[in-house]
Amino acid sequence: MGTETIRATQVAPPPEWALLQRHLMAAMDEAAPAFQRRYTRPDGTFVWRQEWPGFDGSDDGYESYHNWPLFYALGGASDLHEQSRMLWEAVTRQFTAYGQVWREFDANYDWMHHGESSIYFYYFGLADPSRQPDRARTLRFARMYMGDDPRAPNWDAERRQMRSPITGSRGPRRRNEWDDWSTHRAILANYPAPFEDIPGVEGPIADWNDDRVYAQILTLLNERMMSCDVPLNLTSTSLVTHAYLYTGDPRYRQWVLDYVGAWAERIAANDGICPDNVGPSGVIGETMGGKWWGGYYGWRWPHGFMSIIQPLTIAAMNAVLLTGDMGYLDIPRGQLDRMIDLGHIEEGTLMIPNRHTDSGWCDYGPLRPEFPLQIWFMSQDAGDKARLEQFPERESAWNEVIPGRSKGDDAHIAPYYRYLQGCLPDYPRDILHSQWREVARRMDRMARDDGDPESWDVHHWQDINPVHTEALLQLTCGGPQIIYHGGLLHVRLRPFDAQARRPGWPTDVAALVEALDAEGMQLYLVNSSPRLGREVILQAGAFAEHRFTSVEVLGSGATGSVSLDGSHLRVKLPPGTHLRLALGMQRYCRQPSYEQPL
Repeated sequence: MGTETIRATQVAPPPEWALLQRHLMAAMDEAAPAFQRRYTRPDGTFVWRQEWPGFDGSDDGYESYHNWPLFYALGGASDLHEQSRMLWEAVTRQFTAYGQVWREFDANYDWMHHGESSIYFYYFGLADPSRQPDRARTLRFARMYMGDDPRAPNWDAERRQMRSPITGSRGPRRRNEWDDWSTHRAILANYPAPFEDIPGVEGPIADWNDDRVYAQILTLLNERMMSCDVPLNLTSTSLVTHAYLYTGDPRYRQWVLDYVGAWAERIAANDGICPDNVGPSGVIGETMGGKWWGGYYGWRWPHGFMSIIQPLTIAAMNAVLLTGDMGYLDIPRGQLDRMIDLGHIEEGTLMIPNRHTDSGWCDYGPLRPEFPLQIWFMSQDAGDKARLEQFPERESAWNEVIPGRSKGDDAHIAPYYRYLQGCLPDYPRDILHSQWREVARRMDRMARDDGDPESWDVHHWQDINPVHTEALLQLTCGGPQIIYHGGLLHVRLRPFDAQARRPGWPTDVAALVEALDAEGMQLYLVNSSPRLGREVILQAGAFAEHRFTSVEVLGSGATGSVSLDGSHLRVKLPPGTHLRLALGMQRYCRQPSYEQPL
């Protein structure tokens, strides 16, 4: 069947949320180039120091603009697209000169930081998948993790595992040198020690700033951690899925499923708890004295549960995208349910253990709602919703639109969920107000930023980046922000400007997802221009992985439901018109692809 066309007929002044949405986009269109002019040289490199040691920091360079190509793909200024590409190249050159990047990819680091670096690169596929340099880089980077690059032998195909928690374009890094952690020693001194038996260290904290203690830590890291596979490495499945979205080559799909399956087997063999270290022979606890806990970025150090649940969720969601099989979500579900069973309610908050040490479960704190909410948004399963009902704070803290934004621009997933449950009718207005204020706050900070660039921390620019996409993704595409440490985009729809032949909402058009469930969604479209007509193509899913089954115009002028059988729907919006649509949808039923309907 061909692409169905729907035409709006109702003329009315644009509602407040629509004006706020377009105003936010205009503010970010203006702020982004001002940010670039303030902090970069004409070639795009940061005005910063000449040297930066260790292997940490390039991720922070990329993170400073990570969401610019995504904003373009949502309708941001057209020149933002080319600028975001130029800035990616500039970060790559600058950190290559520092010695951290080689062959355009981090030489050595873990997949929490690779994941942070890579989301910027993944968004180029949404912006314009026809760019051959992006496609070539994608396939080259994927080969580094699939055993196809002899200069980067990160993958052990026989055992279906990575050869180290620190990998990259130079291959697995099995030995940490003195300078590797030099930029992070002061920070890590505030975290619990990675081991309980560091010679000369008593208590839970080890002073990384003490050279003697630091030397002991490096020795133990090299002996116990550096030859292991860890859950964090599952985040690499996004890179290989990214390659599949460009090519459709089943080899990439199979690699992802094989690696996810290997970790599912390890979890089953460990009584349902995900082990955080698998030795070079494929044995759980092989280099940790038989302990399934205590690995690099594992249950003990440095963040605990977050570093387990995030990569499991990212990988499971990638597998669902590639197969349509929601059963893969049982992998992170099992860890969530085990933690909830170990937890308790304290002063109206669900508290879970965030770490496991030699003494058992400890470090109880709130279970962050984004972990189970990401799963619910994908599955729309009654059991996943029932899990959310175990959070007593859903009636209080989840209703708050907190000011500002988090590092991952994902601080409002809980109130967004409440909005979709009919509990926060003013959420669209409140989140748009909040994000506009954050743009203004960051521009004010930039105007007052007269410090010495030589003294700036490597996170300096990402803390001022004025582009925010959380509200736009939620309100216009019907899904949450990505899982920040390396996830891909999972939303109900994405827009294309049919007249400008580019991705994103056309100028003057605002959109609001008013409801969604497993079978479809309700969408409100507004053309705020009283003079010019606009035309938008709606795509079912970020990668056309869904299929529209029906469309119905709601309200005045309704004509009944029309059957559909495709991933695209064309909507014409004459000047000053608005339109409410009920869209039937079959989800995760088509091969995902970056191909665009233009």
